[in-house]
Amino acid sequence: QLPEQQKTSESPLSWFRGVYLPPALHPLNKTFVKGGEWQDTDSTQEKRRAFLQDFCRKYNSRKKLQTHLVHLVSRIYVEDRHKVLYCEVPKAGCSNWKRVLMVLSGLAASANNISHDDVHYGKHLRKLDSYDLKGIYTRLNMYTKFIFVRDPMERLVSAFRDKFEHPNSYYHPVFGKAIIKKYRHNADEEALKTGSGVKFKEFIQYLLDSHRPVGMDIHWEQVSKLCYPCLINYDFIGKFETLEEDANYFLQLVGAPANLKFPKFKDRHSSDERTSTEVVRQYLKELSKEERQLTYDFYYLDYLMFNYTSP
Repeated sequence: QLPEQQKTSESPLSWFRGVYLPPALHPLNKTFVKGGEWQDTDSTQEKRRAFLQDFCRKYNSRKKLQTHLVHLVSRIYVEDRHKVLYCEVPKAGCSNWKRVLMVLSGLAASANNISHDDVHYGKHLRKLDSYDLKGIYTRLNMYTKFIFVRDPMERLVSAFRDKFEHPNSYYHPVFGKAIIKKYRHNADEEALKTGSGVKFKEFIQYLLDSHRPVGMDIHWEQVSKLCYPCLINYDFIGKFETLEEDANYFLQLVGAPANLKFPKFKDRHSSDERTSTEVVRQYLKELSKEERQLTYDFYYLDYLMFNYTSP
């Protein structure tokens, strides 16, 4: 996605040089923060940042990641007015964060009136990989970079429920059919034809298979591979478990309009019970002890980076 002049002026090999952006803990600009009620939130934020920096220092001392810069930033959304970069982690409040970015950029007056399709298919927001290399580097160095994460098992179960337990014109025919064909013995013709009715255990078999019949998807890809938290120095680390509090503090940090609050509504399937620890426990009961351990191992880095307790 580099401009034509960039493509011709640089040798293709130079695009794939190793990228290494060492962790650096820059102080957050708290100029816009009003009132003292954010003291606990701020303290928690500083601890998260220090924890991730410490983890990355130890991790990178053993392993230097070699990654192409444009791929590194492919999940990052840009909002130029308030100079923020948001790395999208699906199933961790990303739909509402995109709504907020649209309001911040002046594309919408209110986050409450933006449909799910507009958020995900409207192409209103620009991604960082659409800029040339200078534009990418400038924004990485100058803008406030933020990420919101979620307990890995909760995020996984939430993705499964969303994509496989409700009608879906993409995930059933693309993922569902392939999963049922490979992992369900004596599958009936209807299931093979529609790809509907994938069981959680079958989904986990697919996830853990080194020879998956269909590739990975951002909804269950590891955060370590979506947002590269040890290569990109995120200034703010929010958690789904404290979403509203973290989000509204962040909006103050970047000088958002005083009337803009993070939306509380559930984006889709609003009548469903939210994916909680107890809901996750019920799904994990369908797996063998070995499958549970291997699933944890799959998300091992995410657990470590963001200081989540292992299940």
